[in-house]
Amino acid sequence: MADSAVQGGAVQRRPVEHVPALPPLVGDYETRRRTFTWAGARAWLQVDVEGHLNMAHEAVDRHATGPLADTVAIRFLSRTAAPTELTYAQLREQSDVVAVALRALGVEAGEAVCTLLPRSPELYLAVLGTLKAGGVYCPLFPAFGPEPVVERLRLGHVRVLVTDSLSYVRKVAPHRGSLPDLEHVLVTDPGEAGAPEGTTAWAAALATGAAAYDPLTFTVAPTRPDDPALLHFTSGTTGKPKGAVHVHEAILAHHVTSEFALDLRPGDVYWCTADPGWVTGTSYGILGPLSCGVTIVTDAADFDARRWYRILQDERVTVLYTAPTALRMLMRAGVGLAREHRFPALRHVVSVGEPLNPEAVVWGIEAFGMPVHDTWWQTETGAIMVSNYPGMPVRPGSMGRPVPGVVVAVLGQGPDGRAEVTDGRVRVLGPDEVGELALRPGWPSMFRAYLDDPDRYAAAFADGWYLSGDLARVDADGYVWFIGRADDVIKSAGHLIGPFEVESALMEHPAVAEVGVIGKPDPLAGQVVKAFVTLKVGHEPTPALARELVAFGRHRLGSVAPREIAFDQALPHTRSGKVMRRLLRARELGLPEGDLSTVETPS
Repeated sequence: MADSAVQGGAVQRRPVEHVPALPPLVGDYETRRRTFTWAGARAWLQVDVEGHLNMAHEAVDRHATGPLADTVAIRFLSRTAAPTELTYAQLREQSDVVAVALRALGVEAGEAVCTLLPRSPELYLAVLGTLKAGGVYCPLFPAFGPEPVVERLRLGHVRVLVTDSLSYVRKVAPHRGSLPDLEHVLVTDPGEAGAPEGTTAWAAALATGAAAYDPLTFTVAPTRPDDPALLHFTSGTTGKPKGAVHVHEAILAHHVTSEFALDLRPGDVYWCTADPGWVTGTSYGILGPLSCGVTIVTDAADFDARRWYRILQDERVTVLYTAPTALRMLMRAGVGLAREHRFPALRHVVSVGEPLNPEAVVWGIEAFGMPVHDTWWQTETGAIMVSNYPGMPVRPGSMGRPVPGVVVAVLGQGPDGRAEVTDGRVRVLGPDEVGELALRPGWPSMFRAYLDDPDRYAAAFADGWYLSGDLARVDADGYVWFIGRADDVIKSAGHLIGPFEVESALMEHPAVAEVGVIGKPDPLAGQVVKAFVTLKVGHEPTPALARELVAFGRHRLGSVAPREIAFDQALPHTRSGKVMRRLLRARELGLPEGDLSTVETPS
């Protein structure tokens, strides 16, 4: 437990003289796996004498009064503006002001604050200020269309939204009446005409916070390790999006895995290319790396291969965390472009978001002089669970080996592909047998609930295991190999897309009677969304209508909309009336159709 003192009835943390670090993992996986415990790792946390712990303090404030105070915490790059920087000391003070501003708006412990923003200082400050105020931070992907945005605001009972004027006017304002919990909208770019009606300028809110802020008396909210801190929405195969709730102690898993799997340490320049609107961009684009005292590089520009190589070279990036889709786009540009640049500082390249194909692992050696290291985790796990670690032999195509402190198993499958549970018990399989990948609960970043859905949460566990929904095998040496999803979630360009959301949006078109959505393999994005559409009577399946449906889907859903439309007046159904996406996928890809006993036979 870190040194703390109680002054004036509020907990005051003493300055940190140094940044404690776990011993390096490189070359010592077996020893660490044998000796590591989460209980021992908790000594790193600065829990005060009353048992309080706050994620933002662990990520930023503990560094801001020590030797890293003047170290650049975040460097913001943009195609249209000069780079800007925030040191750890500046990040602490400015996020304090945001916390005061949010409290002035009435944000109380456990209430949700959401961002719908590009990568900008306002986004990062909103994250940390929300946590310091005791609120729950909820990110939204800025390319979402109106429906996904509004649905998540509604399901999350979001109290405050921080966004830009255009996103608000196009995606939120028309639906404001259906969002009774949304009391305040802060816009970061009000323009000469001022903030849109019903909103407040971010600068005005911060001015109020700054006027009330006293650095000598300000204290971070007295949150406890198990208090909610993060709300990440993830789409399932059916029904509404799931809101996975994570707690403040999750920062310990973010920190440990940032050191173990990403090999981060003070003095590093680190670039995570994931958008902060997704869980990777929060856990490993903000919280984990800051907890390690590194300098984060973030770029607001769209992907451009030459620009990316230039950033790696000029910013002297030491660790890169990116997605297989981005790696495939770099590969597409040719290794010659990579060789026009020099990366003397780069020592570790890591992948996340979807399975990494072996070709990309080997390509890393050609482009960077080192293999790409894959990782596996989920929104629900909150942090990396399986990884190819620095210094450990990489087996191309494998996700790696479990994080020390994480116990994995492969469970026998039932007819639906999920783990088979008999009398409350599961069957653990042996080496190289394929089944559902499961984890033994106990790591700090494990989600603690699906918001307002306890039954769905309970269904994610069986016989003392968390059921991931992914099919995998574990070889005799403990390397985990991804096989596929047990359900129908589509992974496209590192994003998880729930077919139900896409189907529901398309069915609002007046010509559409029914929709089935699958993921179709794509050499660049991994998968693209393809929709099979049954038309209502009186509508003809023309190329013009297909183009109209693609545009309609993009307007409603943004970048997760279908790329392809196929018309099918006889979609396959189960006897209970559900469209059989599995059968659609098999027919599209020429795969075996499997058991057809549940297919409804047309009369």
